[in-house]
Amino acid sequence: MKILLVEDEPKLASFVKKGFESEGYEVDVAYDGRMGKSLLQQNPYAVAILDVNLPYHNGFELCRLIRATHPHQPVLLLTALDSLQDKVEGFGAGADDYLAKPFAFQELLLRVRALTRRLSSPGAGRRVLGAADLELDLDTKRITRAGQRIELTTKEYSLLEYLLRNRGRVISRVDIAEKVWDLHFDTNTNIIDVYVSFLRKKLDKGYATKLIHTVVGMGYVLREG
Repeated sequence: MKILLVEDEPKLASFVKKGFESEGYEVDVAYDGRMGKSLLQQNPYAVAILDVNLPYHNGFELCRLIRATHPHQPVLLLTALDSLQDKVEGFGAGADDYLAKPFAFQELLLRVRALTRRLSSPGAGRRVLGAADLELDLDTKRITRAGQRIELTTKEYSLLEYLLRNRGRVISRVDIAEKVWDLHFDTNTNIIDVYVSFLRKKLDKGYATKLIHTVVGMGYVLREG
């Protein structure tokens, strides 16, 4: 299970990271809001833990940005701001939980476990992959962009799911052939390029933000802009 920690105090960040790693979690650390936003665009996380007083984007702003693009991402605010008004603003920004500093690591661990358990339990919410205004519901197989339904063939769906699961990562044609088509890549075939073209027409045509990009000589990447 992977956690994103956005905390600008290096000692505290190191303490929390070591604590979660000792419990078997994988932790990415960002030291400002801009770096945190970038990591969230590139990787899926079980929980995002955000400090409030951050450079570039504070925790409230970052939480709102997350909610705009990743509506189902669990978020816990971790901050020295403990007034009722701060909590109201935090939950109003879309936070799922709020823990004030100073704190015991064991309490943070219990809250993260409770968040992941509640949000992954049956009926707790949809399992959704997304980027920008594109959503793929893993349970219903429904794909939408900006709320508009998009119909895909079985192979187009599999290709999109693979790209979304590797969002922000350049995927080679060899990887796509092996993971989506379950075959060894034939350099004489353009089937990968053909299906990527199909997806582009259905997902990107008519939208200002293009999601599927070609990296010349390397493959394809799905990213926001």
